[in-house]
Amino acid sequence: MKAERIVVDTNVLISASLNAAGAPRKLIDTILSERNGILLFSDETFTELESRFNHRKFDKYVSRELRTLFQAQLEAVAEWVAIAGAKLGCRDPHDDKFLETALMGEADCLITGDRDLLVMSPFHDIPILTPADCLARLQEC
Repeated sequence: MKAERIVVDTNVLISASLNAAGAPRKLIDTILSERNGILLFSDETFTELESRFNHRKFDKYVSRELRTLFQAQLEAVAEWVAIAGAKLGCRDPHDDKFLETALMGEADCLITGDRDLLVMSPFHDIPILTPADCLARLQEC
């Protein structure tokens, strides 16, 4: 079985770090433990994750130390993709970096709960899925 090349947006990763029982966490745990997925990041998508992870509002849910550990786990297994900052037509231009990372990284899918991205599926033949849909797809393999 070929490992799926996956881009996961920031909000899904934050949800995964905050709720151990939700689909986002189950998806990330499946990717990390079963090694049936390759997480793709660009400097731009990872910088956004680092910035958002450091918001104090999350301190009441998960310690900064655990968030830093989770981030380090992601970084350790990530494959890095170079992007140029192209405008790709997302309703929210800040989300173009996820589309470009998926495109340049030859992703098999992009995972998000963001409707601005979900409505663009498929994007250049790359399905844009919710965490639950991606989890079901990985478990079928």
